[in-house]
Amino acid sequence: MEAAMGLMRRIPPKHTETALSALISLLPTYSSDLLSQVDQPLQVLCDVDNGREFLLCDYNRDADSYRSPWSNKYHPPLEGGNYPSLELRTLEIEANDVFTVYRDQYYEGGASSVYLWEDDDSEGFVACFLIKKDGSKYAHGRRGYLNEGGWDAIHVIQVGPDVEGMADYCLTSTVMLSMTTDHETSGTFNLSGSIRRQMKAELSVADGHLCNMGKMIEELEGKLRYSLDQVYFGKTKEMIWTLRPPTDLPSRRLP
Repeated sequence: MEAAMGLMRRIPPKHTETALSALISLLPTYSSDLLSQVDQPLQVLCDVDNGREFLLCDYNRDADSYRSPWSNKYHPPLEGGNYPSLELRTLEIEANDVFTVYRDQYYEGGASSVYLWEDDDSEGFVACFLIKKDGSKYAHGRRGYLNEGGWDAIHVIQVGPDVEGMADYCLTSTVMLSMTTDHETSGTFNLSGSIRRQMKAELSVADGHLCNMGKMIEELEGKLRYSLDQVYFGKTKEMIWTLRPPTDLPSRRLP
């Protein structure tokens, strides 16, 4: 299992599904552990009841059906599926509306979904916030010479019970990024990877759980974007400029 997880950490996100299927066939006894610990790029499905897209993941899946956050129905239809309580469903509807605004402001489009369910290990609940942005040349949001690209963000928050106006929050965020260029000017280039971070906090519930969860996601996403920009892209650019200095730029002397 340790070797399998080490291998999956080195697989590009766009090949995760194929590699995961191969590992499950080789290690059927660890299939549940692999499926629960390995994050895969998000898939999109359209809710036929209202014509809105929603994202698919293990958190809104029951058997081979997926629950839509917009209509609260399973696609394809499923009898006896798992549904959140009335209180959580009300909060889920509000969270989806708020997260749609957050997605439009930060990502200028894409798809987002929020799912809530009861936590069996405590009296709290768990929330999953998903964002997918397709930047391929055939999708909205194309930038520069980008031929294929995608941003998949998965934020899972465990919320503890309310104790004297305070609650414990544990946020685990995973971002999967893939970029491919194929242009006569820029050449062919492929960069992909994933990053995961965790944040814990004890916050007052005076402003509501949704406000606290939104602030934590915004803060941690900002740190993840900074890490991707400064560490991954920055180091890649530094290595490329060291090996092949750009012809149209003056020579750079690295410290």
